[in-house]
Amino acid sequence: MNKTLYFLISIFVLIFVSYSFAIQKTPAEGEQFPDISIKPPENKDDIDYLGIKEKKSFKLGQIKADIVIVEIFSMYCPYCQKEAPAVNELFNKIQEINNYKNHIKILGIGAGNTQFEVNLFKSQYDIKFPLVIDDDFKIHKAIGEVRTPYFFVVKINSDGSTKILYSKVGSIQEPSDFLNMIVNKAGL
Repeated sequence: MNKTLYFLISIFVLIFVSYSFAIQKTPAEGEQFPDISIKPPENKDDIDYLGIKEKKSFKLGQIKADIVIVEIFSMYCPYCQKEAPAVNELFNKIQEINNYKNHIKILGIGAGNTQFEVNLFKSQYDIKFPLVIDDDFKIHKAIGEVRTPYFFVVKINSDGSTKILYSKVGSIQEPSDFLNMIVNKAGL
């Protein structure tokens, strides 16, 4: 009986420690976003929106913006599906304000999703901002295997370095309030 109890406690501790390490790897506010290659979007309009070189992998710091809102999503995540209209509304609000549309960009990264799945999600929820694939989970692993939806607000410095201003799982809540929070944190 003691061996069984020790075994179960060991398994519990191992799971807890593994989970703790995963949480610790998620970049926090004030840290840099991982310097990892991102596969480009298929659509030329999305490439132009981001200001990147066509059909070449890129890094977040290469996006032509002061602020990039990164949404980690999965086509199969019911919370991501429910959040899609709010993120669309956020995108529309950014585009409506001339002072913001050239400074704030949104990029969705489909954790574990293929191009077919990302395209289906984009079509089904009428998403106007770029969605890219992370079919091999490289980005997802680099950011600590976060749950979805997960939002990062990242400041892009003039030298291409990055600084996370916001890092949180879950809903953005009210898009106007979220946009105001971004503007205040970024000093725009």
